[in-house]
Amino acid sequence: MQTAQIKGNLNLDYAGSEAFNTVCSNLTFSGKNIKKIVVMSCEPNDGKSFIAIQVAANMARRGKRVLLMDADLRLSVMNARYEIQLSGAGYGLAHILSGQCMLEDAMYETNVPNIWFIPIGTDVQAPLSLIATPDFDALIKNLGESFDLVIIDAPPVGLVIDAAEIAKSCDGSVLVLEYNKTHRRALQAAKDQMERAGIPILGCVLNKVTMDRL
Repeated sequence: MQTAQIKGNLNLDYAGSEAFNTVCSNLTFSGKNIKKIVVMSCEPNDGKSFIAIQVAANMARRGKRVLLMDADLRLSVMNARYEIQLSGAGYGLAHILSGQCMLEDAMYETNVPNIWFIPIGTDVQAPLSLIATPDFDALIKNLGESFDLVIIDAPPVGLVIDAAEIAKSCDGSVLVLEYNKTHRRALQAAKDQMERAGIPILGCVLNKVTMDRL
């Protein structure tokens, strides 16, 4: 297994820490069979990657073995934003699904205790050909059996169908909304898409809230 160094700052202030304690407690009470969770947003830059990695970190501090997967194969920001440095050849999800490497070649034990990471590996122009396959479903099922929790950072649901396809392999979804930006129509469309995929929305996270103007 490879290693990954997350050099970006994951620390939060008191209010932020308490907010994620609440989010993760609610996820814990979603049910013992809810282990594979996809995090998505309606639009880009709503903060879904921030929510995904912070949920993973919070759950890891609770003693859960967490697998964090970056599945935004079209336009990932996680490696750059959190300064994640990978050992080895830098294989990731795209390489696994295209048969270029084995799972263990693209799964990284991080410097954050109890967190393992699968990056995208490389951008893909047509990721549906990799995601909407039995191989992807089998991969997520395998990871769900090996870890206490699998957190998947998916593309925005309002732009492409990728997130809905990813969600089909999961137990539930979390929808990230940006305060004073996400439109009701976009939220309704995302909700409808998840319902068509047959995946429950476990809840919504309202991000980038200006507390003194809420």
